[in-house]
Amino acid sequence: MEQKRSSIPMQVQAFRRRRWRARWPWALGAVLVALLLIWLVSRSPGESTPQTSAPVSETQVAGPPWQMGNPAGRFTLTLYADLECPFCRSYFPVLKRWVAGNADVALQWHHLPLAAHEPAASAEARLVECAGEAGGHPAFWQAVEWVYVHTHSDGQGLPEDLRHPALTPAIEQCIASERPDAAIRTQTAEATNSGVTATPSLRLHDRETGKAILLQGPIEGDALLSAMDMLAAGDPAATPTSEMPADVVGDMPR
Repeated sequence: MEQKRSSIPMQVQAFRRRRWRARWPWALGAVLVALLLIWLVSRSPGESTPQTSAPVSETQVAGPPWQMGNPAGRFTLTLYADLECPFCRSYFPVLKRWVAGNADVALQWHHLPLAAHEPAASAEARLVECAGEAGGHPAFWQAVEWVYVHTHSDGQGLPEDLRHPALTPAIEQCIASERPDAAIRTQTAEATNSGVTATPSLRLHDRETGKAILLQGPIEGDALLSAMDMLAAGDPAATPTSEMPADVVGDMPR
């Protein structure tokens, strides 16, 4: 009897060992599955590895129309000007100061070289266009100011021995190309179609109401404020205002 009792536990242990050896692959598989689930959860959408994407530029490529002031302002004031126009030359710094003091206005340049001022007017227009292409909006306006300061004006052009201080090989290549001429011709044609007959001229556009008014001549600040008020009020009596002196367009280059 003693021998039989002692052999029973040994048989049970042997049975259990055989049973464990049969089940251990399944246990190992369960552990591996659990580890796989944990790895998948760790890569959930909220914590997934960021995907690469093309960078998004926060600034637009500089190019015409060239602007200064507040580009998101309610009013856009387009200046039709000739870089050889003596009235434009004296009016530009006045207008620039006025725009700087009016946070709801963006000033926009529009080339209108006059036939009486050629070839100097178009040559200077090419220079400022290419300066802007190379350096953006600030460089464009700096070039406009530089031309107005140094030109003899009225078609006489810049001194022959004078070079723009920011002139680079890239700007020189641009001047020699067709790029600036295309922009100047397009703006000249648009001015003609808009009924502009003198430089300087201004087109005041209310972006909120969609209304606009054409003002010919060097318009004073108070008159510009009145025009803004009329456009904002939707006043049907708002009519183009003309102030002199100004250069008459006449036959413009094609």
